[in-house]
Amino acid sequence: MAKPGLPKLIATDLDGTLVRSDDTVSAYTHEVLERVRAAGIRIVAATGRGPRLAELVRTDIRAADFLVLAQGGWVIDQNEGQLLRSTWLPGRDLALVLQSLEAEVGPLSVMVEALEHHDAPLWGDFDPTWRYPVVIEPRTRAECTTGGVIKAFARSFEHDVDDLLAAARRIVPPQVASVTQAGLNYVEICPPGVDKGTGLAVVTEAVGVDPADVLVFGDMPNDLPMFAWAGWGRVAVANAHPELLAVADEVTLPNDDDGVAVYLDKLLSR
Repeated sequence: MAKPGLPKLIATDLDGTLVRSDDTVSAYTHEVLERVRAAGIRIVAATGRGPRLAELVRTDIRAADFLVLAQGGWVIDQNEGQLLRSTWLPGRDLALVLQSLEAEVGPLSVMVEALEHHDAPLWGDFDPTWRYPVVIEPRTRAECTTGGVIKAFARSFEHDVDDLLAAARRIVPPQVASVTQAGLNYVEICPPGVDKGTGLAVVTEAVGVDPADVLVFGDMPNDLPMFAWAGWGRVAVANAHPELLAVADEVTLPNDDDGVAVYLDKLLSR
C-alpha cells in the first residue's frame, strides 16, 4: 500500500520532462524512481513514443509498472506482460483529416507510424529536421493511408507548430481523430478518444486507483489531457510549454536539472 499522504500512482512524460536534452536519464533519477516504487507507489511512463520504441521507453524508465504509449493509444502492463489497449486510426479518416488541414494551411510534410514492432520504420516524407534516429521509408500519401495507422505526424512549411495545432483543433472533429503536439514541430494525429488522460484511465481502472490519487509530470500540450484528468497533483518542468505552465499546480526544475526526481525526492522526504 502507498504511504498515507502520498499519491498512489505517478505518471510522467519522458522527452523534455524526465529525459534530459542529451537524451539521457540520470542515475539520480533512476534511483529516486526506485525509491518511489519501493514506497508502494505505482509508476507509469506516459509518452508520445509509439510501441516501436517500447524498448527505449523501458531503458529510460526502468521502474515503470505500466507504459502508456502513442499519446495514450497503446497501454502495456509491464508486470503481467499484457497489452491493455491498442488503437488504430483508419487510413481513410487520416486522408480526410490531411485533406481538410491542407485546404486550410497549405501543403504538409507527413509521416505515419503504422507498424508496432521494435524499431519499425516510419512511412512517408523524409524530413532532415527530425531530431531522433529513425528509418523513414518513402511512401506516397495514398500508400500511407491505405490501412490503419497508430498515429501520423504532420508539419507545415509555412506555419508554426502551435498555429498548425490551433488550426487542427478547429478543423478536425474529435469523433474523427485526436490532435496534439509534443515539441517536434509536428502536429500528431491519433485515433479519436486517444490522449494521455484516456490512456492513464485504462491503467487506473486495471489497478483500482482513483484519478484523485494520481500525480503527473509533463512539458508539452500533449500532456494537457492527463493534467486535466489527474487529481492529486499536476507538475510541469520549468522548460514546459506556456499552455502547460498555465494549468500546472506546481513547477519543478527543468528536465536538464532532473526536475521530476528532485520533486519526488522532496515528496518522499516529507
